[in-house]
Amino acid sequence: MRGRLIGDVEVGAVGLGAMPLSIEGRPDEARAIATVQAALDAGVTLFDTADSYHWHADEVGHNELLLARATRGHDVLIATKGGRGRPGDGSWTVNGDPRHLRRACEGSLERLGVEAIGLYQLHKPDPQVPFAESVGALRDLLDEGKILMAGVSNVDADQILLAHRELGDRLVSVQNRFSPAVLESGRELRLCAELGIAFLPWSPLGGISRSALEEEGPTGETPFHTIAKERGVSPQQVCLAWHLSLSPRVLPIPGASRPGSIADSAAAADLELGADELAILPQLS
Repeated sequence: MRGRLIGDVEVGAVGLGAMPLSIEGRPDEARAIATVQAALDAGVTLFDTADSYHWHADEVGHNELLLARATRGHDVLIATKGGRGRPGDGSWTVNGDPRHLRRACEGSLERLGVEAIGLYQLHKPDPQVPFAESVGALRDLLDEGKILMAGVSNVDADQILLAHRELGDRLVSVQNRFSPAVLESGRELRLCAELGIAFLPWSPLGGISRSALEEEGPTGETPFHTIAKERGVSPQQVCLAWHLSLSPRVLPIPGASRPGSIADSAAAADLELGADELAILPQLS
């Protein structure tokens, strides 16, 4: 698989968003492990997780523990996040208090079984806590050597600039929702390209399922489907290749809960789209 940089660490250009392996509707452990193994076999070396990727209230860090077991002995970058919680009723909470982020980081360190976390990201700004204070917690964790690189997630351009002022080159990633159906983070993507920060689109395949796009035409197809048919690949591969075409700093992290799904997604790293194909796909405004 072709590589891309997060900070000074090279990883495969397509990562695995591991959340589906641990939340509601998750597969059994054997299939979850097989999915991670399929990702490794396909050249995936970036795995995205969070302490809040779990189902029941008493299993905080379920996804981190799963990835730690499944990737043991492999040279990978596990990117985890802190600052959100799951009470067990399907809802999500936000807690950007620096004291909570420190505790969350220490818990992630223990579950991942490492001395320092390769990439640690603030999961979401907390409206009850000044953003600068949450970013300050990341700075302290960097200074103490508990994390090697830092990132922020679900942020706007002003918050990226603030984090960059506070952390400098140690801010290496922004993880926002971005897909053909959700293009609102185009400004943030361009800013990351300017600053040399990796942009990790979460839910990158939104907007290409047939069921969601019946209004596109009599066949329910999008340009992604048209190109996929011509190329003999899946629409998902075309979508991820489109992401990669937007900037050398983009590293999509599609979710998967089956080995075949991540194997197919990983193949997008080597799919080059032509100018005529890109011209009929969504454009950044």
